[in-house]
Amino acid sequence: MKPYWFVGCIVLGLTIASVWPQNPAPIVVPAANAAAAPAAANPRPAAADPAVPYDSEAISRLLQEMQTTNAETLKKQEAALATLDELQKAAEELRIFSKRG
Repeated sequence: MKPYWFVGCIVLGLTIASVWPQNPAPIVVPAANAAAAPAAANPRPAAADPAVPYDSEAISRLLQEMQTTNAETLKKQEAALATLDELQKAAEELRIFSKRG
């Protein structure tokens, strides 16, 4: 009698698990005060000559700006790493001193 009870419970559990409702997909509602997204600035200005589809001066200026921004970001990251290294050393010293005393 016990094996039938056990098999019946397993079948009932599997049936309930297959019928159990799943969570619905999340509904994304845009904000009420959201204005229309501003048009993205065209990074490539219209060329005067149709044979040349790009402006090399504008591209070189953009590249220079990107390099400057990247250099500043790298400096900030290096400063943050130095601070983290100092904090790690201080934590290790504190751990050592707490074991001694």
